[in-house]
Amino acid sequence: MSETAREQLALGPVTFLVRERFGVGESPVWDAAQNRLWWCDIEAGVIHALSLGDGTRQALRFDEPVGSFGLAGPGQLVVAFRRTIELVDIATGTRTLIAAVEHAKPNMRFNDGKVGPDGAFYVGSMDFGSPGEPEGRLYRVTPTGEVSVLASGVTITNGLAWNQEATTLYHSDSRGQMWVDAWDFDAGTGHIANRRRLRDRDEANGRADGAACDMDGFYWSAAPSRSRINRIAPDGTLTGWVDLPLAHPTMPCFGGEDMRTIFVTSLNSGRDTEGRDGVVQFRVAVPGVPVCRFGVPQQA
Repeated sequence: MSETAREQLALGPVTFLVRERFGVGESPVWDAAQNRLWWCDIEAGVIHALSLGDGTRQALRFDEPVGSFGLAGPGQLVVAFRRTIELVDIATGTRTLIAAVEHAKPNMRFNDGKVGPDGAFYVGSMDFGSPGEPEGRLYRVTPTGEVSVLASGVTITNGLAWNQEATTLYHSDSRGQMWVDAWDFDAGTGHIANRRRLRDRDEANGRADGAACDMDGFYWSAAPSRSRINRIAPDGTLTGWVDLPLAHPTMPCFGGEDMRTIFVTSLNSGRDTEGRDGVVQFRVAVPGVPVCRFGVPQQA
């Protein structure tokens, strides 16, 4: 793959939106109605927000890890805590329980999660560093609190994303076997079928972490072990990548007025690489798939 083809993915330089160290910066979510970017610091239990118009920062702080979250009703977020899915009021921090699960092992917690095109919240658990076979699962949680298990045997659930037509769900395991899979997706029911392997472990191009899809059906996957974002075609072909000034990028999301800005969060770089932490942004030619809201099916 030529340097020219690779560099053309980013239209202009990659710049820092926020230069700040987070323990596990993750789950960037674009809030178009408020021109605002959200993200979390998982183990710190903090959800951050930055208003792009005036630079105002906001932080919601909790007494347990925040694995991931999504937009919900007006003034609300749907949040995956250690073992519960809850609605959080942005203004007051008030929490309302939607559902809870019993993880198979005591050290497990929720990890990557996103609102799907059907309005349900899809979230996975992680089982990293414990003995025995991995017990991580991928769940679907409805606004009425119904919980179903879609996949099991995962080490760390990651990479959730849907294509624009809402016909394909992507999902990765960022540890263990390190794969990216795709399913056929029914946006009317949330049913998934026809699971297939999109990409296997690929140390040369970096392990797959958080991801997002563009409107042409390409899957943009963070590679924290290679300091880049990989762009993958629907057939699994690596079509290019964007090198980042982050030591360990964790997840991209599309945003901005035209959905052609990609924002990327990062993992703590460690003491030897000061200045390679925060949230970066860059422009691309193809816009991203619009963000879904909890309880609001895409067809509505």
